[in-house]
Amino acid sequence: MADLAVGDIVKNITDDVKLLVQDQIELAKAELTPAAKQGGAGLGLFGAAGYFALSATILLYFAAAWGLVAAGLPEWLAFLIVGAALLLISGTLAGIGYLIVRKIKGPDRTIAQANQSVAEVKAAAERAVAAANAPQIEGQVVPPRELT
Repeated sequence: MADLAVGDIVKNITDDVKLLVQDQIELAKAELTPAAKQGGAGLGLFGAAGYFALSATILLYFAAAWGLVAAGLPEWLAFLIVGAALLLISGTLAGIGYLIVRKIKGPDRTIAQANQSVAEVKAAAERAVAAANAPQIEGQVVPPRELT
């Protein structure tokens, strides 16, 4: 490292940082793509649950109206049974959608890798600055003194 000029050291660090950032972006893409797909499936099930809930509500309104008007058991009871079945389907789909969405996790590996990369870049920059500031005695680098 002592053979390199400060400009070369800074250029090497800059190139390394660029590579690290590109790797972090690729890791984030790889980690977030499955989570996005799961989220889409869960949201689709929530949408289906909403559709069935709306259908059930309409049928329950009809059942209540026909029950009050006709007071005869067969017609409104049929609407009521269908409405209750649709609400049951809606609840099941909503529960499954919730379970799928709840499993989605953040990009933990990407965050950990980014933190590690930042620490490594800081350490490399400190070493480069120390090497650039170190006095040289006949071709040898004298280690810098510790700052207190």
